[in-house]
Amino acid sequence: MVTKAAPTRRIEMFTGIVQGTGEVTSIADGDSVRRFSIKMCGLSDELEMGASVSVDGVCLTATGMDGSTVDFDAVPETLERSTLGGLDVGDSVNLERALRMGDELGGHVLSGHIMATAEVLSHTEVGEGVDMGISIPSGIRPFVMEKGFIAVDGISLTVGSVRAESFDVHLIPETLERTTIGSKAEGALVNIEVDPMTQAVVETVARMLESGR
Repeated sequence: MVTKAAPTRRIEMFTGIVQGTGEVTSIADGDSVRRFSIKMCGLSDELEMGASVSVDGVCLTATGMDGSTVDFDAVPETLERSTLGGLDVGDSVNLERALRMGDELGGHVLSGHIMATAEVLSHTEVGEGVDMGISIPSGIRPFVMEKGFIAVDGISLTVGSVRAESFDVHLIPETLERTTIGSKAEGALVNIEVDPMTQAVVETVARMLESGR
């Protein structure tokens, strides 16, 4: 009797190092998904159907390809939990292909699962860079700490000062040039994914304190 092995679940990871930006060229609503067509500006090279791509920090699967334009489908939950539901034709998005074996880990490990959206509270030019204040969504405050990592629209950033309801990030010229974050004005919404290692440590310590260990 031959026992068939259970299928291996593929776990996609990203680094938060944005590889380029893309333009939304069309949006179409189906019965159960919304399809985004995105011109990927060279990042479609060697991309295969079924490959995972971080789109503004959201892990999506390539469902169609036509030259440099790639289709991605998003279910209602993804649209509700992220900023993708507010995208319009002509908008630009940050793009990163999933980490492959042997790739350099330049940022920090991300899953592409958005925890919440946050509001840009301030956008201040400082020399050639930008200081940005961002609200802290309910539920993630314990995981946001000074000098820790956080992903904003799929960009791996270091947290600056932290207050009760907001935190700062300091954006260098290279980040502003390679990503869309420089275009986020006050009132704009951004996708947030906290550092999973920080989350694991904080939650473990909290459980230990609750159990009295």
